[in-house]
Amino acid sequence: MIVIDTTIYVSVVNQSYSYYPLGLPCEFKLKMDSDKARIFERLFMQMDSLEFDNIVRAHLPYLPYHLDESNDEIDNRLKKIYALIHEFGDDYTKQFVEQLPYFH
Repeated sequence: MIVIDTTIYVSVVNQSYSYYPLGLPCEFKLKMDSDKARIFERLFMQMDSLEFDNIVRAHLPYLPYHLDESNDEIDNRLKKIYALIHEFGDDYTKQFVEQLPYFH
């Protein structure tokens, strides 16, 4: 099987990725196999679901925010996203990710 690097554009803020710069702001331009790029889609979908759970939790005053496990799960997904960005980014991108608190 031949693996071809594809350029993808990732926006962590907008929780999206694209194979073409569609005019949406993207923070990162990565070179990776298109099969691996779909991991971003899965992680963003999981984060979206967890954030919906947070909306529900916000309406339950007896559950303190700092004890909400879905917040930890969102952080875990974000760590995975930045690990992928670090792995497939250029040197500048790697330096940026290494400065994030998630990296340490």
